[in-house]
Amino acid sequence: MDPGTGMARIGEGEDVVCVSGVSGHIDLSRDSGDLLRRALPELVRVRADAAEGPVLRWLVGQLAGEMTAGRAGALFAADQLAQLILVQVLRVCLTEADGLPPGWLRALADERLAPALRLMHGDPAHPWTLEELAHAAAMSRTTFAVRFKEAAGEPPLTYLLNWRMTLAARALRQDATPVATLARSVGYTSESAFSNAFKRTVGVAPRRYRDTVRS
Repeated sequence: MDPGTGMARIGEGEDVVCVSGVSGHIDLSRDSGDLLRRALPELVRVRADAAEGPVLRWLVGQLAGEMTAGRAGALFAADQLAQLILVQVLRVCLTEADGLPPGWLRALADERLAPALRLMHGDPAHPWTLEELAHAAAMSRTTFAVRFKEAAGEPPLTYLLNWRMTLAARALRQDATPVATLARSVGYTSESAFSNAFKRTVGVAPRRYRDTVRS
């Protein structure tokens, strides 16, 4: 890679290909970041003939332009473009789900499991049962449970618990909603039951978690 031009040469003679590299990062340290990190492969290859290919080429070109032109609002524009690039890459992952590690993304790519995931994500306060989720997926409870664990890497109700705790942790970081109210919003009828579940999952009680992340 030539540090001056950002270009690299691959091959020799007439079979030389010039490529350029664009690097960056997206912070997944908050909210559902861990959920996404565990669901992604270490490397995603986007083929030129993929449906997302032309869009990604345009987005990367725009991103490079924003970072080199030095125009007003360049950093803000680059942040938005980076997020759009991530969306396109995730779409590629969904079309090639067989290569994904077990996790949320692989489960979402399974058309039979997707209805159950949408229920859990759309209404986390509902006391979902395995039977209800299996019915949404048009499967028996046993078949659904086995297929879900193979795709997501954990049983359906464990996934639901972790999703609820992810939402709760985000709320504790972002606002001052009373813990009792927050407990009801993620499906717990008592603050103590929620606090115990949160501590088992996250490692600290909700109030201590809020105090720590805000200090």
